[in-house]
Amino acid sequence: MTTLDGRVEEGFIAAGIPAELVKELLEAFAEAKRRFYRADLRPSEIEGARFSEAVFRILEWSTMQRYTPLGENLPKVPTLMGKLEQATAATESVRFHIPRTLRLIYDVRNKRDVAHLGDGIDPNQQDATMVVRNMEWVLAELVRLYHNVSATEAHGIIVDLVSKEVPLIQVFDGFPRVLKQLRASDHVLALLYWRGAEGATFAELRSWVRTTMRANLKRTLNALDAGDLVHLNVDRYVLTHLGERDVEQRKLLEPQ
Repeated sequence: MTTLDGRVEEGFIAAGIPAELVKELLEAFAEAKRRFYRADLRPSEIEGARFSEAVFRILEWSTMQRYTPLGENLPKVPTLMGKLEQATAATESVRFHIPRTLRLIYDVRNKRDVAHLGDGIDPNQQDATMVVRNMEWVLAELVRLYHNVSATEAHGIIVDLVSKEVPLIQVFDGFPRVLKQLRASDHVLALLYWRGAEGATFAELRSWVRTTMRANLKRTLNALDAGDLVHLNVDRYVLTHLGERDVEQRKLLEPQ
């Protein structure tokens, strides 16, 4: 595998984490992100619980070299947390920080009754955002712990991994096709969001945008730069935090 998510999977497996747990972890994460971008908030929170169960099994494996088989019920969360706290040879992140974050995800799901249809309680953007952002932190922390990289490098990996999960874009032999008609500036913003921290050169963007957008591409990029939505880093354009928020708030990532 050469893709970013492939490298993430390989890094976990190289650390000895069972392949079936790695697969469950990454699938749950990717599904939650896709649903979040589609504003399908109820499944996003349910997938957060699926993600948490995969992580708890990884923590079981990390501290005891065994884990509750997939398909079997995990012990109750307080029991799991107690066992992990007693694993004094493990890092504080494994013993305390990650389990407490997972507990928060569970609490949103269970105490809001998100999993029960027809309960009269609708999940909202605030809850779903909290769940997804905590999932991102947990996955970044797992990358830092098991990929032998710094926290900064782990965060960069997760930023790029998250950026690849963009329903608006489908890749054909390396070519990112934007799946709806957008004005030129939004088209560029979507491409740069998809590209993540790596950014893109002018030549790359010119080859990716629609033919009718190429003549004025430089002017489009200059306007986005003037609005602080993109930054030219040497020879590569990258989204600013303001640009990322603009893309997310206006829901540009959804296909038609």
